Amino acid sequence: MTTVTRGFLRGVAAGAAGTTALNATAHADMAVRARPSSRVPDAVMSELADRTGTAVPGDDRERGDRLEAAGALGGTLAGLAVGGLAGALRATGVRLPTVLGGPLLGAAAMVAADLPAAGLAVTDPRHWTPADWASDAIPHLAYGMTAHATLAATFRADEQDRRLGAPRPARRPSLLRAAALGAATGCRSTAGLTAVALRSRRTDPGPARLLARPGVRTLHTLMAAGELGADKHPSVPARDSAQGMVPRVLLGAAAAGTAARRDRAEYGPPALTPAAAAAGTALAATRLRAAAARRCGSDLPGALAEDALAALLAWLGARRR
Repeated sequence: MTTVTRGFLRGVAAGAAGTTALNATAHADMAVRARPSSRVPDAVMSELADRTGTAVPGDDRERGDRLEAAGALGGTLAGLAVGGLAGALRATGVRLPTVLGGPLLGAAAMVAADLPAAGLAVTDPRHWTPADWASDAIPHLAYGMTAHATLAATFRADEQDRRLGAPRPARRPSLLRAAALGAATGCRSTAGLTAVALRSRRTDPGPARLLARPGVRTLHTLMAAGELGADKHPSVPARDSAQGMVPRVLLGAAAAGTAARRDRAEYGPPALTPAAAAAGTALAATRLRAAAARRCGSDLPGALAEDALAALLAWLGARRR
C-alpha cells in the first residue's frame, strides 16, 4: 500500500511532467501564432513585492529579469503542488478515470495560477476574450492529462503486485470518504444521503437497504433536485444559522454512517469527521460564494460551482469499497 507521503512525492514527479507539457504547449502556441509570452506571472510577483514591501534589487532591466524568473518559478511550484496533492489523494484511494481526472487536474492548476492574479487585480478573467481563455485552458489541459497519466503509471506497480497476490494490509475506516459525504452535505443538505441511495443495493445491510428501494431513491433524487433550485432563492435560511446548520451536521453524519455500515467498515467516533466537515464546508462555502457574487456581480456562478462541488464530493464519498 502506498503511503500518503510516498503518494505526495509521486505526485510531485507527475506535476513536474505536467508542467513540462504545459510549457511545451504554451511555447508551441507562441511559435505558431507569434504571440508574446504572458506577463501576468511577472506582474503578480511585482504586485506581491510591492504589497509586502520587498525590495527587488537591480536596475529596471535586472529587476524585470528577476521578476520574470520569480514568476516562472511560482508557476512551477504551483504545478508541483497540485501534482503532489493529487498523488496524496490517490494514495488514500481517490482514483478518478482519465476522462475526469485529467481535466480536473488541469482545472486545479489553472485555478492555482489564475486565482492569485485575479485576487491581486493583475488580470480580470471576466474581460478575457475566447482566445485568451483558449491560450490559458489548453496548456493547463495538457498539464492535467500528462500529470494524471504519469501519476497512474507510477501507481501501476503497486496494483500489479496486488493482482499477483502480494499481501494486502487490513482495511481502515475510510475517514476521507466520510469527510467527503459530510462536505457534500455542507454544500447541499440532501447531497450525501442521495448519493448513498443511488449507490446502494437492496441486498445491502442496515439503512442502505431502505435507501435502495426505488420509491425512496426517487424521493431523495427529487428532494436533491428541488434543493438545487431552492438554494438560489434569497428566502432560504442562512447556513450559519441554527436551522440551516443543524440539519446539515446531522444529515452528513447519517450519510457517512449509512455508507460505513453498508460497506461493513468501522464507524463510531469517526462520526465526528463528517459532522465537522459538513459544518466547516457550510461556513466556508457561504463566504466563498459571497466573494464570488461580489466579483461576478451575480450569485449564480458561485452557486453553480458549489452544485458541481457537492456532486463531486458526494460521488467520491458514496463509492462502494
